[in-house]
Amino acid sequence: MHKGKKYIESTKLYDRAKLFDPTEGIETMLKTAKAKFDETVEIHVKLGVDSRHADQQVRGAIVLPNGTGKKVRVLVFAKGDKAKEAEAAGADYVGAEDMVQRITGENFFDYEVVIATPDMMGVVGRLGKILGPKGLMPNPKAGTVTPNVAQAIADSKAGRIEYRLDKTNIIHCPLGKASFGVEKLQENFDALMGAIVRAKPAAAKGQYIRSCVIATTMGPGVRINPAKLG
Repeated sequence: MHKGKKYIESTKLYDRAKLFDPTEGIETMLKTAKAKFDETVEIHVKLGVDSRHADQQVRGAIVLPNGTGKKVRVLVFAKGDKAKEAEAAGADYVGAEDMVQRITGENFFDYEVVIATPDMMGVVGRLGKILGPKGLMPNPKAGTVTPNVAQAIADSKAGRIEYRLDKTNIIHCPLGKASFGVEKLQENFDALMGAIVRAKPAAAKGQYIRSCVIATTMGPGVRINPAKLG
């Protein structure tokens, strides 16, 4: 993979083999943000679990204290009073069977979060093979299958993110924008890592957090010392 001039320059700013304390790591990472746009800060956490086993899954959702810095568009599957509640709460799109047809027929994906009331899951279930691979399928653990659609919408707009393992047992999440600065990014980092630590499965053995890397969209990864993460 070709690396640009700014990326190569950024790699010379610090020792890439060093394991940083979180605050120092965030400070170092921000020095590598060389792009002309406000880069997203991302975190990648490798866990000592095996996601192939149901009792070692790590999944949940958290509202980051300072949000993600990204405008979030929300689609809600609801009917009747719940549909009106969703519209009043600021949902960008609200529907039922008509939305299923729009997604399957028009390839409609102009949203980042999908929320559904429990009674709509029979309808939404038909979209599992479409929404699932995109990480958009509503899920009770993520707080996106709920009768309280107004709260779910508010949380999503405020910066709720879902964390879950990929096939290589790594969690990938946004932490905010480079413009947030060290303090706000540190608060988001602490909140997310705290949630991941609390979600440790009882079946997990040995070292739980194997590695943690933070990076801006265009920058190199900065390694955080896993021993400092609980």
